[in-house]
Amino acid sequence: MILHKFKNQSDLDRAAADLIISVVRAKPNAVLGMATGGTPVGLYKEIVKTYQQGLVSFREVKTFNLDEYVGLPVIHPESYRAFMQRNLFDHIDIQPEHTHVPNGNAPDVDAECRRYDEMMYQQGPVDLQLLGIGHNGHIGFNEPDTQLSRFTYKVTLKAETREANKRFFNSLDEVPTHAVTMGMGSIMQARMILLVVKGQEKAEVLDRTLNGPITTQVPASLLQTHPRVIVMTDCDVQYKVSH
Repeated sequence: MILHKFKNQSDLDRAAADLIISVVRAKPNAVLGMATGGTPVGLYKEIVKTYQQGLVSFREVKTFNLDEYVGLPVIHPESYRAFMQRNLFDHIDIQPEHTHVPNGNAPDVDAECRRYDEMMYQQGPVDLQLLGIGHNGHIGFNEPDTQLSRFTYKVTLKAETREANKRFFNSLDEVPTHAVTMGMGSIMQARMILLVVKGQEKAEVLDRTLNGPITTQVPASLLQTHPRVIVMTDCDVQYKVSH
């Protein structure tokens, strides 16, 4: 792991965007793993700025999103497909058929999970996987548990995760109870992982991710076993390089 600390979130967003853009410039048909939530909004804005300046093209890029809510209509503003269109895809030259988000409304969700994994297998591996981290250490929607799934699967969201996501909805009752998420095995197949962590309130879970024991109770701690992880944060946290 390599840890980069920034004095503010705007510098962090610019650096994270520059890393993603550098991957695309080096490999115009790169496969990118995308994330949603509050964390990547700023860096997506920076990517859009660079595209609008004519400095990068996403014409040949393919993307795979980490997750999607189950049962939330695609046209709902808080669906992750809508999030990606609003914050990134509608503002760059990526081809719509190259953007992939799990279908949380599939008649057979288990079959959809298998389809998504097969598609990633055929078009991947992911060159760069963007990740955020939840307050309980989840990445994607891989929640703390006694065991974690290797492949894409349907997950029941923890109460604390739904509570954290309530800010995007009118009430807790509107927050979906289930989601489809890439499993840890799928995430760990990426050639490079970029973990972006914002807010001092996440310093404790980031410290457990970087320096604590590798445990399924902190899913993000499994990133310690990946050969190429770049962490960008504005948190006051240290990485003990003995790992």
